[in-house]
Amino acid sequence: MEIPKDRVIEFLKARGDEERADQARAELPERLDTDQDAGLLATYGVDVDDVKGPAIGGVGPGGMETDD
Repeated sequence: MEIPKDRVIEFLKARGDEERADQARAELPERLDTDQDAGLLATYGVDVDDVKGPAIGGVGPGGMETDD
């Protein structure tokens, strides 16, 4: 599943980790693959399950299309 970098940044900010959010903004690619990039996310203290949501341009909960 692909997620936008902004989802990771918002997660970090929500838990009060502004420093890591700024670092992630500068270093992460625009989109991350939750399977391939799990280790990279872990370096920011982020578990894939914390940032998973509807896939980009995929189908979200209840079968509703998303356009993240």
